[in-house]
Amino acid sequence: MDSELNNKTKKLRIILADMGGCVIGFSGGVDSTLLFAVAAEVLVNRVLAVTATSKTYPERELNEARELAEQIGGRHLVIVSEELDIPEFRDNPRNRCYYCKKELFGKLRAIADQEGLGYVLDGTNVDDAGDHRPGRIAAEELRVRSPLEEAGFTKQDIRDLSKKMGLSTWDKPAFACLSSRFPYGTAITPERVGQVGLAEESLRGLGFRTLRVRYHGSVARIELGEQEFERATGVLRQEVVTSVKATGFTYVALDLQGYRTGAMNEEASGERQDNNILKSTPLSPPLTGGKP
Repeated sequence: MDSELNNKTKKLRIILADMGGCVIGFSGGVDSTLLFAVAAEVLVNRVLAVTATSKTYPERELNEARELAEQIGGRHLVIVSEELDIPEFRDNPRNRCYYCKKELFGKLRAIADQEGLGYVLDGTNVDDAGDHRPGRIAAEELRVRSPLEEAGFTKQDIRDLSKKMGLSTWDKPAFACLSSRFPYGTAITPERVGQVGLAEESLRGLGFRTLRVRYHGSVARIELGEQEFERATGVLRQEVVTSVKATGFTYVALDLQGYRTGAMNEEASGERQDNNILKSTPLSPPLTGGKP
């Protein structure tokens, strides 16, 4: 381990030790798994990892979270999240994640109080700062701390330390809940979430790892890691089309930009940019009497 990462790790352990006890929002992803693993070493039975399951969280991810918790050896609790019951969430505004995180962190805060654990933690890291994350507002309102960010961990730091600690998630592709597959303003329903989830599972069944299926009505827009393009457009092309269409989509499209986080923010960003251009562009003077 290089000295910089070693120093960050020491700082993380000190931060956790000073807390004395915590509840961690544990998805089984790269970030929260590392946080749970280190916290379990430092705090032992004074840490509780809580996984919230819902229709937007695939069963495969829940099973992986359970397996990881067992490997880590820390206390683990599964609860039900009910974000699809929140009208503001279902309507899918740009601050959709605020309503989801407020509901989730509220439940975690209640569990922390019941358990006598002083803090609620999430896996946010310093690389998350530049992304569109309205859920951070909910985290601030409910006093959720982010020790990885506080200790200066980047995403690469998290992967490097995870590998050193023998965590299987060190190279796990990033995952976001299935609600992130819908353009803002497109209502999120259990049926649509289920359709997207089945489409992604069908692609994983074909061996793809880094992927998203973005919902555009009758069109499934597939984002893949660049290294997986050749298989999708070559020997597996027809299987990709057939498997995705079988989930209810009429058209199957491959996004040539490939997978990237926050893809659904691009349209809104483009709209804001266009609006700014319009606002800053002077209007031509009106034509009067046929004179210039």
